[in-house]
Amino acid sequence: MTTPARPDQPTPPGSTPADPPTATLWRDRQFRTFWSAQGVSEFGDRISELALPLIAVTLLNASPSQVGFLTAAVWLPNLASLFIGSWVDQHRDKRPLMIAADLSRTVLLLSLPAAYWLDVLALGQLYAIAILAGTAHVVFNTAYASFFVRLVRRDQFLEANSKLSSTRSLSFMAGPAVGGLLVQWLTAPIALVVDAMTFLFSALQLSRLKVPPSDAELSEESLLTRARAGMGYLLRHPYLRASLGCATTVNFFNMIGMALLVLFASRNLGLSAGTIGIAFGIGASGGLAGALAAKPLTRLVGAGRLIAISSVVFPASLGIVALAEGPVWLRAGTLAAAEFVGAFAVMCFDVPLNSLQAAVTHEHMRSRVVGAFSSINYGVRPLGAVIGGLLGTWIGVRETLLISAAGGLFAVLWLLRSPIIRTRDLTGLEPPAL
Repeated sequence: MTTPARPDQPTPPGSTPADPPTATLWRDRQFRTFWSAQGVSEFGDRISELALPLIAVTLLNASPSQVGFLTAAVWLPNLASLFIGSWVDQHRDKRPLMIAADLSRTVLLLSLPAAYWLDVLALGQLYAIAILAGTAHVVFNTAYASFFVRLVRRDQFLEANSKLSSTRSLSFMAGPAVGGLLVQWLTAPIALVVDAMTFLFSALQLSRLKVPPSDAELSEESLLTRARAGMGYLLRHPYLRASLGCATTVNFFNMIGMALLVLFASRNLGLSAGTIGIAFGIGASGGLAGALAAKPLTRLVGAGRLIAISSVVFPASLGIVALAEGPVWLRAGTLAAAEFVGAFAVMCFDVPLNSLQAAVTHEHMRSRVVGAFSSINYGVRPLGAVIGGLLGTWIGVRETLLISAAGGLFAVLWLLRSPIIRTRDLTGLEPPAL
């Protein structure tokens, strides 16, 4: 996920001329309101990420390839991110789009428990909801790119990203554990009611914010022309091009294994939904540690080097899961350890990379760049998930996890000759001349 920047604003985002910028985001009411919306919806996401595949595996007896197709369906809308981002860019006020996306996901998720109660739940409905909710997610993310830089000042990018990432990491700690227990006690479809309510809460919190609209371009260019311009900007940009190649490689190989992780834990390791959730929750503490450590580690080793190191460690963590065996406590512990390593590394990857991308992207290109970036970066996830499902059926789930871990190590090659590897901090970074 990228959160680009606005270097030339006359008034700091999140404040008015009569409201001088605060020294810390802890005192910024606007940011705290948004932070609460993000935190609660992230918590709900962790429930659905566990509940959806468990519905397929336990209630609908899905095969590895069908679980792979379900994961692919979640990420499929990202292929249209380029065009969605170009459309979003034409709206001055991005907040209504984000609210509409949250409300759409609320309704979609509530349809699953309704189908369960009516005894008409089917894989086709899971696929449809995954695609539609994924589309709403893309709209939210492309709008967020411009919204973020109106909410916080440039000098607060690292602090804001660190706080938001910390909350996300906390959701990975508590969300799966609570979600696993809810699934075990209430069944997976009923647990999704909780996730739906988190999106409703997020929409209500966003409606309370008063963030000045961005200066969207009033252009008569066609959507295709704008989309092409966004893709061209991304591919010509020395920083964005290298980060795209690195992140895309990581995402492709990581999704090969992640598409089968819940299935592997449930069937191969023989763990219950509650145990899986607790293992994920314990392991996710690595994400909180990584989010808190990202800023000091960036100062210590430099932003570029930290991104490179993390791009190697993150995909390798799936190899730890594949080695799990022995008694239940050891299998669950190995799953938790792998989650800890991967969560720590991904935060140390995301926080400096998101902040760097924020500093080097022109204001009027933000949503288009996020859309173009997501079309490729997240667009490969459906392909990775499908390949993971097919490989799992063909050669075995454990072997597929090892292939996933090994392939992700190639991601760092994109950074070795890029300016990213030489970047220590954001000082002096500006968008390139157009």
